[in-house]
Amino acid sequence: MKKEDSKETEIVFERLRDVDGAEWCARVMANTETWITLRRGYEECLKLVCDPSKEVYLAIAENSRAGFIIINMNGAFIGYIQTVCVAPEWRNRRVGSKMLNFAEERILRDSPNVFMCVSSFNKDAQRLYQRVGYEVVGELKDYLVSGHSEILLRKTIGPLSEFKRT
Repeated sequence: MKKEDSKETEIVFERLRDVDGAEWCARVMANTETWITLRRGYEECLKLVCDPSKEVYLAIAENSRAGFIIINMNGAFIGYIQTVCVAPEWRNRRVGSKMLNFAEERILRDSPNVFMCVSSFNKDAQRLYQRVGYEVVGELKDYLVSGHSEILLRKTIGPLSEFKRT
């Protein structure tokens, strides 16, 4: 468990460990506009949240679940933030930014790069990611659904060949 310092609402991060938490994540995700547009229903969201190869962390604020983040530390893009999802009642309260900070700290212990994709229609998220230092490194046209791209982003502290794990 890790606490994120803030003058605002304190956020505590916990590793997802139970079915109730996984079902909550899947419900929030499946009912979020981004995932609705990407045609991801509850069952598909639950499968993603329960994937044992991923690290899923709950953001807890004021003794309630405020959101969750899924990190993939395997594959071609080690240090990939797969999902950032904030519960509706916690949006516009810096929860997403705090989850990104937490994920970046976690990833940068093992990799000099943080990757993520953002949907072309998700302009608010694009602005957030750009504001906190992510750069566009590619575009996957019609990747998840026809008519929309997934924009590949990267934030780095240096080349992989020079990285030393902490």
